[in-house]
Amino acid sequence: MENSGGITASLQGRYASALYDLASEQAAVSAVESDLEKLAQAILGSQDLAALIRNPQIGRDAAARAIDAVAGVLGLSPLTKNFLGVLAANRRLGKLPEVVRAFVTIAAAARGEASAEVTSAHPLSAAQLKQLSERLKAREGKDVKITAKVDPEILGGLVVRIGSTQIDSSIRTRLNTLASAMKG
Repeated sequence: MENSGGITASLQGRYASALYDLASEQAAVSAVESDLEKLAQAILGSQDLAALIRNPQIGRDAAARAIDAVAGVLGLSPLTKNFLGVLAANRRLGKLPEVVRAFVTIAAAARGEASAEVTSAHPLSAAQLKQLSERLKAREGKDVKITAKVDPEILGGLVVRIGSTQIDSSIRTRLNTLASAMKG
C-alpha cells in the first residue's frame, strides 16, 4: 500500500485502515467495498441521510439506530453495520464520505490499482469510462478504478482526482481563469 501512508495519517484514514484490516482478516474486502459504495450513493441520493450524518444535535443512540436502519434497508454486511455503529458511537458519521474514499483508495492500493474520482457535468457512458480508464492507466502505470460523480456546476469537461493530484479541465475553471486574466 504505497500511497496509504498519507491517507492513514488522517482521522478518517485511520478508521478506513482499521476497517480494511478487519475486512482483510475476514476475506470480506470486496463485500465491504461494495457496501460502502452503496452507502455513498445513498448519501448522495438522499438529502435526509446526508443531513442525518452531519447533524451534531442527534444523540449517539439515535444516530446509531438510524444508521443501523439504513444499513438494514441497504442490505449491508454485519461487518459494515458494526463499523457504522462504531462511527455513530464516536460521533464520526459526518466523516463517512471521507472514510469511504479512504477505504476505496486503500483497497485499490492493496490490489495494485489507483483509484480516481471523476466528476463530469453529465453522466459518462460505459464507452467513455472505458476510454478514460485506459488513458488513466497509461498515465499512472497501473489499473485505475474510477468512481464517477455528476456535478452540473462544472458545466462541461472533467475533474479527475487521483490521490492528492487533481486534473481540472472543467469549463467552469477555464471560464474563471479567463475572467481573472481579463481583469488584468
